[in-house]
Amino acid sequence: MRMTDSVNYRTCVGIMLLNKQGLVFIGRRKKQKQRVSGHEWQMPQGGIDQGEDAYEAARRELYEETNVSSTRLLAEAPEWYTYDVPQDFAKSSWKGRYQGQRQKWFALGFEGDDSEIDITAPGGGAHAEFDAWRWERLDRLADLVIPFKRPVYERVVEAFRHLAV
Repeated sequence: MRMTDSVNYRTCVGIMLLNKQGLVFIGRRKKQKQRVSGHEWQMPQGGIDQGEDAYEAARRELYEETNVSSTRLLAEAPEWYTYDVPQDFAKSSWKGRYQGQRQKWFALGFEGDDSEIDITAPGGGAHAEFDAWRWERLDRLADLVIPFKRPVYERVVEAFRHLAV
């Protein structure tokens, strides 16, 4: 599926990366306006380039944020999920162009070793978005993310719950 930005939502992908123990990769966002103490963790996500396939965008974004390329597709969320961002964030980050994001989520199985993960010098020459990472239980994800993303995380967890051990 190829997507471009919808009128009010930036079109993106999200990636739930599961290790062999059924735990999920989460990264702690570097300090920025979107970081809220106690809720600074998230799964990798990012925009879909013009004409880019959503699954290929997910693989690219994962590589650009974590350096991970040793994966296999486990599942695709059954629908697109949207969330709104606080107005001040939308104005400063997107110059008012978007009110939030529209995301297609993919669950990927991590087939590499933890040494493949490099958030300080991720693949593709991308800038580091995380300053820490860890493997986390699926049922904890929604509690760790910034509050305005929580409803989407709850839906993603429900869609992929069957994949966690």
